[in-house]
Amino acid sequence: MSVELRRNGLHLTGTLLSLDAKRKSPLSFVSHGHSDHIARHERTIATTATLRFMEHRLGPVSAPLAAPYRRPFELGPLVLELLPAGHILGSAQLRVIRSDGRRVVYTGDLNVVPSLTAEATEVAECDTLVIESTFGHPRYRFPPRDEVWGQVEAWIRRQLERDAVPVVLGYPLGKSQEAMKFLAGKGFSLVAHSSIFEVAQLYAELGVPIENLRCFHGKVEPGEVLFFPPHQARGGALAHLWPRGTAVLTGWAMDPGAARRYGADVAFPVSDHADFPSLMAYVKATGASEVITCHGFAEELAQALRDAGVDARPLGGKPQQLSLL
Repeated sequence: MSVELRRNGLHLTGTLLSLDAKRKSPLSFVSHGHSDHIARHERTIATTATLRFMEHRLGPVSAPLAAPYRRPFELGPLVLELLPAGHILGSAQLRVIRSDGRRVVYTGDLNVVPSLTAEATEVAECDTLVIESTFGHPRYRFPPRDEVWGQVEAWIRRQLERDAVPVVLGYPLGKSQEAMKFLAGKGFSLVAHSSIFEVAQLYAELGVPIENLRCFHGKVEPGEVLFFPPHQARGGALAHLWPRGTAVLTGWAMDPGAARRYGADVAFPVSDHADFPSLMAYVKATGASEVITCHGFAEELAQALRDAGVDARPLGGKPQQLSLL
């Protein structure tokens, strides 16, 4: 068995199983509900929450297999098990156990920082680890999450004190719900773009309610905080809200000029991905003797791991195959 990078994404050779396939596949594990990880597959393995998010975006899911965390099940000669990835609600890592006992783990998108709205990450012990490397460059070292939340709260209070509308830009699924959960806990009244509000309703149905929240219909009442998707905020959609202050929540806030690129006044480093030190620590915790990095700064993370004495190599952008024997 090996991991093969195809144009459609990652695939376990010798099986029908794809990993976060980008287009329709006979059978795919879907690690979480973000749009760049889902497609209309013939059969889908995912958590219940991820399947709900897929249905919300794509419509009915064909032949879904809702797999609970920590409950191994068989797929031919293989044993599969899902473990929390901490990325968004319902996100999962996949552990594949071969008949000879060798364990291969695919992390999907991974976040090890405790989340207000996602299940806590669990270390997936393994022999071979296929790990995402979105922020796998040493320059990505995020400040403590509590410290950043405090900065976000202080910024919002400053906007309200000057009678400006605080606008927070965040991805409709995941990051916005976590930020809203934090701010609702601080007593803020929230209003959200319909794409964010509808996902928040799904979160509530899945056991993660967000209080003090209503759907945006063009008007923001005094004292309310508005949540909006970054791609919807451009083109004058918010021009009638003035004065306003705009913040974006993104791990790319560590890069110079990030706020300007998002059309915001300020950028806060709130990410649902692990930063470089967290990725390095996670690899060590799994006990993996072989590591394959994929997505983002795959080469940089693999080099850093090799420098630390770990057998690591990147899965590059061109179709290729790496043996897991």
